[in-house]
Amino acid sequence: MKSFKSIPGTFDILPEGHTSGGDLIAPVALWQHVEQVVRRVMAGYGAQEIRTPILEPTELVARGVGQLTDIVSKEMFAFERGSTNYVLRPEVTAPVMRSYLQHHLEQKGGVQKLYYIGPCFRAERPQKGRYRQFHQFGLEVIGASDARADAETIACAADIYQALGINDYRLRINSLGDENSRPRYKEALIAFLKPLEDELSEVSRGRLESNPLRILDTKNEKERQLLSDAPILIDFIDDESRAHYEAVKAHLTAIGIAFEEDPFLVRGLDYYSRTSFEFESDVLGAQGALAGGGRYDLLSTEVGSKKVVPAVGFAAGMERLLMTMHEAGLAALEESRLDVFMVGLGDAAADWIFPTAHRLRALGLTVGYDLKGRSMKAQMREANRRNARRVVVVGDDELENEIAQVKDMDQSEQHPVPFGELEQMLQP
Repeated sequence: MKSFKSIPGTFDILPEGHTSGGDLIAPVALWQHVEQVVRRVMAGYGAQEIRTPILEPTELVARGVGQLTDIVSKEMFAFERGSTNYVLRPEVTAPVMRSYLQHHLEQKGGVQKLYYIGPCFRAERPQKGRYRQFHQFGLEVIGASDARADAETIACAADIYQALGINDYRLRINSLGDENSRPRYKEALIAFLKPLEDELSEVSRGRLESNPLRILDTKNEKERQLLSDAPILIDFIDDESRAHYEAVKAHLTAIGIAFEEDPFLVRGLDYYSRTSFEFESDVLGAQGALAGGGRYDLLSTEVGSKKVVPAVGFAAGMERLLMTMHEAGLAALEESRLDVFMVGLGDAAADWIFPTAHRLRALGLTVGYDLKGRSMKAQMREANRRNARRVVVVGDDELENEIAQVKDMDQSEQHPVPFGELEQMLQP
């Protein structure tokens, strides 16, 4: 019969770490640890979790992200069902804004701070650190135009990385200006690059007319040298955006967050304006981007709002973060342990263990026992494999005398314990 494997670019997250496509996949306990840290830090900022569908209308993503972006032009899992076009969400910002508008969250008053953790999908060629199904966490602060919202969003991401032990990240920031600034800059950038078109890569030549700002993201060293003399965006932004940018920098400095100004830092999505930022680490080399974000006041009207809704946020890749933690030696967690493993010798003992384990679990204990009728030696091996703190051994003699043998696995000491005292003795 045919055997099945996970689709290339996807992977299983198992109780223990493993490799998939040459990449190390962290154990589920480490994923849970990172998620718990994200939730704890987000709560400290007053953010609340939001969960949007994995399926969204194709037009929502196309209008929100931008028709000319790589995501929409070649990286979406899009399909048609009847007269409706769907997409597996390639990012979560546009869905969160859709949800904000659909459910009239502005009526709750104040600023909505919404965070998410979940899978996204892009139909790109799988490579190290890049998958067709990947996982993101992020924060969207909707309803505030104040520069403090930008700085606080950046600070939240920084706090998450620091809480996980990642302190050697680099924060780059820039300003994209308002909706009038970027078109002027695009014109200037095209005018600069047009005479150099023959020296550009095929990919960059394709972007020259459609999405020239993406050329600024190039990793091609020759192109980076060409861009060293290119016009910079900050020279084209309006006075209000410049004042906003200066305020963001002042707020970051006030709370001790170091940053580098990068005049060529742009976001690849069309809805960004003003603040743009990116966290990166040298641990993974060329794949060093940890998170990116910025202000996206233009998104709301693109996806159906009659008025502009100011917003700022960031998105971060879970896989990239876990890889960074592994390379930096931060991926070791305290080994999980069972509180109790129950060893039964014979059918009568197995029948006694089943309800007893249930009662112990009701006390908050983690309890395991054998389900295969194996020998005592095999059951003890299982107790060791599960790193049990205590082992409770019951056989015919123990049942007759109503006394269990309890072994402390750390101290290698064993004591008889009457059945009636067992629950009290084992309580955490």
